[in-house]
Order: sequence, then structure tokens, then C-alpha cells
Amino acid sequence: MNILYIYGLDSKLSPEKKRVLENYGNVLTPTIDYYNNPNAISDILNEMKNEKIDAVIGSSMGGFAGYYISTLLDVPSLLFNPALEKRSVKQVVPELKFVKTTQKKFLLGAVDNVISPGDTLGFLAGCYNENTDFLIHIMPGLTHNIPVDIFSREVKDFFKKYF
Repeated sequence: MNILYIYGLDSKLSPEKKRVLENYGNVLTPTIDYYNNPNAISDILNEMKNEKIDAVIGSSMGGFAGYYISTLLDVPSLLFNPALEKRSVKQVVPELKFVKTTQKKFLLGAVDNVISPGDTLGFLAGCYNENTDFLIHIMPGLTHNIPVDIFSREVKDFFKKYF
């Protein structure tokens, strides 16, 4: 199984979180310069065109990219505090084609002061239809950063539900 992990604006995949993901498959993590590349989503898709992606996991800005990439590839995704409604850097948003279902699990920090969970819920309400399969977990006390233990639990639950 190939897992595409897309990190956020000013971050990288930590070794601890990479080890968690490696329990479920091969982890692919493209290098992304969101500040200087407004076409990050299309560039990630192009970089991964010869890979069979089975799942997409992303955090913050990577959750934004992961939302669109998983929809375009029609694979399940786990998105931590995705920057769906607002972003601090310009990114081209691809047009989505119709897909049979979009299985997406979201973890939102109830006290995230970087990405408003309310904004994310508003975005998701606007794109919800009879073909969506959204699981939304709003965690009380959680901020923008995802501790390894919570990451591990959410990843385990994600793979149990979708694979």
C-alpha cells in the first residue's frame, strides 16, 4: 500500500509520525514549496503519476492539498486541520470532476487558532452531497498541532475504517 503524506506550510513529516505510517504501508512524501509554487497540487499529482496511491494523509496546508488530490485520485483521505476555506499563501484550486464517493476523515482541533474549525465545517457543508462520505471528528482541547499519540490513534482508526 502506498500512502501519500502531504505536510503543512512550515513543517515536515516527523520521524515519529513517519514510523506510525510505515506500519500501514510505503510512505511517499513529496517536497513542497507552498510559498513559491502556487501549483503545488498539480505538481504533486505530476510527481506521483507513476505511483499507485492508496491513501492520502495531510495536515493543515497539506490537508488542503490532500483534500483535492484524494478527490481527484478517488482514494480515501485522513486530513488534520485542513486549510480548506482560507490559506495564507496563494494556491491554485483544481476543478473537481464527479467521483462516485469521496471517503474522507477529518480531525479538527476545537481550539485551533490557526485554522478555524468553524470555517472548515462551513466549507464542508458547501460541498457535501449524496456522494460524499465524510467522517468529522472535532476534538475538544486540541490545537493546531497534532501530538504523536493522537496522530497514531487517528491513523489506526482511519485504516481500520477504510481498508
